[in-house]
Amino acid sequence: MAIHASAAPVVVKLGGSLLQQEQTLAAFWPQLARLQQSQPVVLVHGGGPQTTALSRRLGCEPEKVDGRRITGDEDLQALLWAVRGELSTQLVAGARRQGLQAVGLSGVDGGLIEVKRRPPWTVNGRVVDFGHVGDICRVDPGLVQHLLERGMLPVIAPLGVDAEGQVYNVNADTVARALAEALQAKALLFATETGGVQQSPDADGASLKTCSAATAATGASEGWICGGMKVKVDMALEALRAGVSEVCIVHVADLVERRRATHVTL
Repeated sequence: MAIHASAAPVVVKLGGSLLQQEQTLAAFWPQLARLQQSQPVVLVHGGGPQTTALSRRLGCEPEKVDGRRITGDEDLQALLWAVRGELSTQLVAGARRQGLQAVGLSGVDGGLIEVKRRPPWTVNGRVVDFGHVGDICRVDPGLVQHLLERGMLPVIAPLGVDAEGQVYNVNADTVARALAEALQAKALLFATETGGVQQSPDADGASLKTCSAATAATGASEGWICGGMKVKVDMALEALRAGVSEVCIVHVADLVERRRATHVTL
């Protein structure tokens, strides 16, 4: 089936931890190819574990607060090397092996993701300076739309740029949410290894079929929705409020049917 370039795209976010697993990627690419047979697809990727490993090789121990990375000078350098360099290239090459024509980008290219430096946050009573971390203030999807119209797969690294040309780290889940909103996406899929939001500890580790805003608030207060998963759920709810019609947290091998996904709802 040919891709309808005018159709609303699906934005898929793939975490950096999954990029380290060959079997996971082997299951991911055929699913992504099937997805692209019926609608345009945008792939946003993370790279936290790879950036952490490189930072440690450079003698810098990374720090996270509430699931979000503090990015100092050395951390930013490691991020550029790992995420925009190695991982972006590997993903584009992997797409080509699957017969997909991909283009590696970051939020810096074409002014795609314009940001401003994040001001200090107060987290659990502590004032946190996140360093070179950007908060998104504008998305210009023109370059991505241009590629989609030509049947390409944009592969986007989570970087942003401010009005003075300074590059910043941006949370990949946040980038995926912002792009889904700007592109008026049909769906936003957060691909994970677990395949969904895990239920509370007394539920034998099963995944939720749906996760409402009320359930998300309960899970966060009780501590079983936390860290990176809390960020995903928060971004999912923001996307829904902005008009994205479907947001799922889904296993990498279930992108098309989404039978084992957690469907986030308001």
